[in-house]
Amino acid sequence: MRSTQLHRDVFRAGSRTYFNSSLFFPAEVRDDVYLLYGFVRVADNFVDSVPQQAQEFRQFAAAYREALAGNPAGDVIIDSFVELAERAGFDPSWTDAFLHSMELDLTKRVHATLPETLEYVYGSAEVIGLYMSRILGLSREADEAARMLGRSMQFINFIRDIDEDNALGRIYLPISETTLADLTEPEARTHPQEFCGFVQAQLARYREWQAEAERGYRYIPRSYLVPIRTASDMYNWSAAQIADDPFVVYRKKVKPARARIMAQVAINFLAPRRAAGAGSSLEAGR
Repeated sequence: MRSTQLHRDVFRAGSRTYFNSSLFFPAEVRDDVYLLYGFVRVADNFVDSVPQQAQEFRQFAAAYREALAGNPAGDVIIDSFVELAERAGFDPSWTDAFLHSMELDLTKRVHATLPETLEYVYGSAEVIGLYMSRILGLSREADEAARMLGRSMQFINFIRDIDEDNALGRIYLPISETTLADLTEPEARTHPQEFCGFVQAQLARYREWQAEAERGYRYIPRSYLVPIRTASDMYNWSAAQIADDPFVVYRKKVKPARARIMAQVAINFLAPRRAAGAGSSLEAGR
């Protein structure tokens, strides 16, 4: 099934870094990426809207399950995802986990411990890596690295979006690991060393998981590696900006400009399989 303008618009609105990177997949893969991200972004938009659209989300989830059982929803976002899932061989438990994490956004505000955070991350991000692995036709040996790439990228989003999540009343980072009462700016500025230490510890986790993800690049064909490597590099760039000044998360959303993403694409076309951890001229500088 071909993607529609709706799929592309939903994806573009929800992810500057990954949407712009995905433009460089071969056309047949790019279409499937749009089908995937159309589905996950619509679900995410229901739970992230203000006010939250709980009833709409649950109707969406119910319509998906009906479509999976063979009763089309009559919704291009849902029906195209079900067709993709069957064609690409998605494990239905992955989508159950994804919808569970979205449901948590309706019912849970604080993820106090790392296991709680990782429960959410598995459904919200690690399964996205698994979906992508199937879309690309990668070996099952790549699955763990695919999960770690999803996990690491989600962790940078959590750090980058601390202030945005405060406004939604959410804490995704394991707050029990710090003496901070919360992650609001007044609390962070009252205890700056504690806040900076907490953020740096989360960034260290990100780097560990990212290194595991990059070891999986050897499983990815050259024609697919450039967009994946570019998105990853841009998350590395965001992490570096935050590491230099953790309080930047209260001033702006740290995301690379489109020009930076396109420049990184050019670098990766020239050297798509550079050694993991070697970095690039832009990373030293989503």
